[in-house]
Amino acid sequence: MPNLLFRASAFALLLSTAAFAEEPVHLDIVSAIREEGLHHSKVMDIALYLTDVIGPRLTNSPQQREAAEWVRQQFDNWGLKNAELEAWGDFGRGWSFEHATIHMVRPQHLPLFALPKAWTPGTNGPAKGLCTRVTIKTVEDFEKYRGKLAGKILLLDEARSPKDDTVPVFKRHTGEDLCKLEEFPIPDGKSGDARKEYLKTRELQDKTREFLASEKPLAAIELSSRDNGIVRAMGSRSYKPGQDPGPPVLCMITEHYNRLVRFVEDEGEVELEIDIKATFHEEETLAYNVVAELPGTSKSHEIVMLGGHLDSWHGGTGATDNAAGVSVAMEAVRILKAIGAKPKRTIRVALWTGEEQGLLGSRGYVKKHFASRPEPTDPEQLALPEVLREPTWPLRTTRAHDKFCAYFNLDNGSGKIRGIYAQENSAVVPIFTAWLAPFNDLGADTVTLQTTGSTDHVPFDDVGLPGFQFIQDPLEYFTRTHHTNLDVYDRLQRDDLMQSATIMASFVYHAAMRDEPLPRKPMPRERAVPVESKN
Repeated sequence: MPNLLFRASAFALLLSTAAFAEEPVHLDIVSAIREEGLHHSKVMDIALYLTDVIGPRLTNSPQQREAAEWVRQQFDNWGLKNAELEAWGDFGRGWSFEHATIHMVRPQHLPLFALPKAWTPGTNGPAKGLCTRVTIKTVEDFEKYRGKLAGKILLLDEARSPKDDTVPVFKRHTGEDLCKLEEFPIPDGKSGDARKEYLKTRELQDKTREFLASEKPLAAIELSSRDNGIVRAMGSRSYKPGQDPGPPVLCMITEHYNRLVRFVEDEGEVELEIDIKATFHEEETLAYNVVAELPGTSKSHEIVMLGGHLDSWHGGTGATDNAAGVSVAMEAVRILKAIGAKPKRTIRVALWTGEEQGLLGSRGYVKKHFASRPEPTDPEQLALPEVLREPTWPLRTTRAHDKFCAYFNLDNGSGKIRGIYAQENSAVVPIFTAWLAPFNDLGADTVTLQTTGSTDHVPFDDVGLPGFQFIQDPLEYFTRTHHTNLDVYDRLQRDDLMQSATIMASFVYHAAMRDEPLPRKPMPRERAVPVESKN
């Protein structure tokens, strides 16, 4: 392995040197960016206000709207232009909760720890009910429980033995990890199968919610997908006005949930008391992104963008997901403004909402400004949320599509930037390698042709625009903080966020200064659907 790593490092150095010689890098600006970003950073001040002061930012909640207005005001204060809240579509109602308590009152008195899922109702004061275990794996299972659940508290999952962690909870990428990232995996063609399975799961979840709404149980409890006392609570998708959210649903830590199941199985009657105070906010259903600009000069009609998503889940304060990315993007444009940068192209920062419900804010923005698809004619497809539909054709682009240069996103936690995913765009590899060269000493030196998904660069990439997500150290993002009650300010890494902001500032500046826009991949095209085998 040492020889392999040596050869890989030597090749990367050779490629970096060659690319650096061909692609202009403005080292005077890089030095100014590093000075401002590493010695006068405001990134933690931004993150602290978003998390500790404002708190969780569920889309269309009062906290999310407060955060959006605060961000817009910061952009104004820094001297950015056209800072505004831009509507992207009719999302639906917001939701917030003030408190949630749950404890066993019989056969023992026992405090329990759980959090409500978003968009579930409150209990209108303390409410008591008996527990019962239910198993619903298909819609046929509804008949086993019809007429038997009213007033009960349902335990929806089987008990699960906590896992012995063999993977480190906190991890940084090693040289070997980054070498593996540079290896391109041949697609296996099974993404359609995974999508079908997800749609089946989603359909069962929606029908189960409708069934429970009709049966009137007092509440339902799910098992957290994390162990070690961590609650991973997300939402019920019942955010459309008029939609029946069903009963209150809570997500409970593994260790307490398992004990409840054992009590129900051994003792028979187990009584709980639940008190949830939750509020639906239906006064405004439109949802907004926050955008602002650093105007360009000679190529001001062309656009370079950067951003991250402002919304979060509600269990913690949305620190690593994604106050980290928001703070980095805001700090990047603050740095450029502070050093007096005069980019040729306009640099536009965008902070999205609705990301946690399917990249809704960025999808709406791309559809409005750059490219759109016709509505599906298949009733089944039309009934699905836009994010889950099969692509329709033709793809209709706007004039702004031709003037777009690049979008850079940060949304994989608090870890420092180690490189960037090129999204199978071979032509940008030497360019990005050159741009990273002045930051190799900060640990950023990897450009991979691999693609990554599930965040806000995807809507740009889907319509043939250059959209990119940075490679980040994983830290404890997927093991501890992602969508959990531990996603709080204390889990942010100061030095990593400072490093990330300087690199993002440099990338968007260099994208805005190139003589030519960044090269693009071929436009997406309609692909023939394979004929199913008759065997």
